[in-house]
Amino acid sequence: MPKGKYYDSKFKEEVRERIKSSGKSVPEISREYGISPNTVYGWLTSSLPKSNPILEINRLRRQNEELLNLVGELTLDLKKKR
Repeated sequence: MPKGKYYDSKFKEEVRERIKSSGKSVPEISREYGISPNTVYGWLTSSLPKSNPILEINRLRRQNEELLNLVGELTLDLKKKR
């Protein structure tokens, strides 16, 4: 299987910044640079911060529980004032 073309990190960052600052779509920018849109989407995805989905789910569950408790308390306060 043939290897793909290598792009250095400086070039990848240039393409990512161009997408962010120009308001153009990935396919438009990829045509300008002569790169496959899938390659550019891969670069965009790889530049995202890596997070642990289990930790994120647990954090969101705790936050949801706190918000539900707060809504419950506010609801009780409103009923008491009536």
